[in-house]
Amino acid sequence: MGSCQEGGSVPKPAKTSPHRIAVLALEGVYPFELGIPRRVFAAAGDSYELATCTVDGQPVRSDADFTITVAHGPEILRTADSVVIPPFDLARATGELDPAVAGALALIRPGTRLISICTGAFVLAAAGLLDGRPATTHWALADRFRELFPKVRLDPDVLFVDDGDVLTSAGAASGVDLCLHVLRNDHGAALANHAARLAVVPPWRDGGQAQYIEQPVPAAGATGTAATREWALARLHLPLTLAELAGHAAMSTRTFARRFHDETGQSPGRWLTQQRLALARHLLEATDLTVDQIAGRVGFANAVSLRQHLHSAIGVSPLAYRRTFAGRAFAGTP
Repeated sequence: MGSCQEGGSVPKPAKTSPHRIAVLALEGVYPFELGIPRRVFAAAGDSYELATCTVDGQPVRSDADFTITVAHGPEILRTADSVVIPPFDLARATGELDPAVAGALALIRPGTRLISICTGAFVLAAAGLLDGRPATTHWALADRFRELFPKVRLDPDVLFVDDGDVLTSAGAASGVDLCLHVLRNDHGAALANHAARLAVVPPWRDGGQAQYIEQPVPAAGATGTAATREWALARLHLPLTLAELAGHAAMSTRTFARRFHDETGQSPGRWLTQQRLALARHLLEATDLTVDQIAGRVGFANAVSLRQHLHSAIGVSPLAYRRTFAGRAFAGTP
């Protein structure tokens, strides 16, 4: 390892035969994610044996302005204990496998642990390996994924899904989370924490934690509930009721609730909570208001209520969210 990884005692995993990990680089591979497995698993020393391959042993173009040359062809997939499929160019994320990719996957032994990052899940799904199983991918690709692979139990709101011998993750950072999760399961928390320190990343984020997804408000239209949604957004600090919303729309509460759900896919109450959380997240990122002040501005009863709703939605506290996303240090209430 380089000098940036030296210092401190390194936990020693139990001595066993090396676990062979093959990383399959496909055309249009994302270079950052391609390097994640080695960055994480190398912390375990000779407990893992990592090798990168392509479907034919030839160089592949990355999604950047360079080509990647590897030392191995698909033959190493025959003896791999785990296979990692990093993400690749979105244009190649389709419902069908290239024959060369299908041929490479056919070499993988039954029971081999399969790990995908981001669009890598499209490869597993196209091969039928995710049918009837829970999985995730990047939230921005959820609609396309569902359309192509309706048999997969997609959950686009989580960082990663561990379904035993098949594990899938969302975007780039969640690939790190998933590899740390695998390392933790294989060799314990001490070694996983050591790997996280070397990579200067949080040692643990639960797979069920929500992806940080921007959820834009539907565009206003001339009919329906759009005008009332805009009206409500300007009054999030008030305790808006269903009757008040329906009254603004000049509808009965039953008609309003039904039409609102038809247009947004949510109940008025759930939608209001999401908009309040969206505004709270913005204020946490862009201001130095205390959590109590933010709670008041977005319509939650108090800071406790804001903490509960934020933790329920994305699995973190206001202070943790602020530390992650704010561009400067704040002195607000934790």
